[in-house]
Amino acid sequence: MITFSEKLTVPASAIDENGHVNNITYLQWCIDVAEKHWFSKAPSTFKDSHFWVVLEHTISYKNPSFEGEELLVETWVTTAEGVKSERSYKITRISDQKVLVTAKTTWCFVEIETQKPARITDEIRDLFL
Repeated sequence: MITFSEKLTVPASAIDENGHVNNITYLQWCIDVAEKHWFSKAPSTFKDSHFWVVLEHTISYKNPSFEGEELLVETWVTTAEGVKSERSYKITRISDQKVLVTAKTTWCFVEIETQKPARITDEIRDLFL
């Protein structure tokens, strides 16, 4: 398992009317870290000719987080078969190591020119698995 991660500090803009991070914000952070992982590792020939679209998200909210807290957002690819890939995520509060969110996304690999699903190559699979 090849994990990619980034740290972030919860901004005031992430807080909802209940006083903690809005649920949709966690999902956005997951998508953001997935994209950063892709762009950090994929060869330019693939970045320029392919993109990923979401087919399904599953997310479990375990604990709240609040403005100013430092979080670790982690992601890793669990499968890559045919045109689909599954990616997992974990968001942890750094101060106490509490897991705040776990999530999974099923992504579809798409060719830019045709806008159709494309097979995930061994080269891509080997970079992420």
